[in-house]
Amino acid sequence: MLLESFIDYLRYERAASARTVQEYHDDLKAFESFYKGLDSTLSWETIDTDIAREWVVDMMDRGHKPNSVHRRLSALRSFYKYLFRRGYVERDPVRLLTSPKREKGLPAFIQEKDMDRLLDQEGMFEDSFEGRRDHLIIAMFYETGLRVSELVGLNLDDINGSTCTLKVTGKGNKQRVVPFGSELLHLINIYACERAKMPLSDGPAFFISRKGLRLTAASVRAMVRKQLALVTTQQKRSPHVLRHTFATTMLNHHADLQSVKELLGHARLSTTEIYTHTTFEELRKVYNEAHPRG
Repeated sequence: MLLESFIDYLRYERAASARTVQEYHDDLKAFESFYKGLDSTLSWETIDTDIAREWVVDMMDRGHKPNSVHRRLSALRSFYKYLFRRGYVERDPVRLLTSPKREKGLPAFIQEKDMDRLLDQEGMFEDSFEGRRDHLIIAMFYETGLRVSELVGLNLDDINGSTCTLKVTGKGNKQRVVPFGSELLHLINIYACERAKMPLSDGPAFFISRKGLRLTAASVRAMVRKQLALVTTQQKRSPHVLRHTFATTMLNHHADLQSVKELLGHARLSTTEIYTHTTFEELRKVYNEAHPRG
């Protein structure tokens, strides 16, 4: 009952994405299974800090990475903050619980030369409706830094060809305007002409399947993974990697951090700062290769 109430709160009051809602649900069910395994009489209302701490220790012992443990604890913190504010519990058992130190890994990205090859070399995309659509999707990720949920959520009236801008609905239904260039406009116009020829293409969704249905995030992820495999052997090949690639490319070409933050739709500048580490690694590589004593 309490968990279902919290999930409804995330979905309808916080307007959280379907993926976020599912992750929170799964993480909280994992904790529920853990404490029920310790003592079947325990409930959300009777959990104390020691039980939550035991869960952290158990996850670490079973090989969960600190970032994974931190994410699960974040779900638990949000849940108990909700329960306490609504008066469902008298105390918050995880408020003072210390999280394991996070790992600071650099975001994966695709090299510019590889992106140029994928987007410009003939034969990388099929000569069909799907091929032209997929070409545009890859280019749009790379040239705008959109999240996959933002891309599949685009409607026809969100694309303004005269001003070369996209109206993007991000996390928490926050909207922002993202500019794009003439090359992307060219691909948009090609796809738009192909889209208009498709049956059942009169719906609002911009990116559609051959049956006229809005593309799903899962289908886009699968396509991106397949296309990036043509130019890279790295394991991480996702729309989010293309978002990282956009940010890294912008900073490598001297965009200021605040501008990149606004383009990505980040709430905090600290979220964007991780990309400066990537660009520094590129700088270090150039130095080591160019300096005789590097």
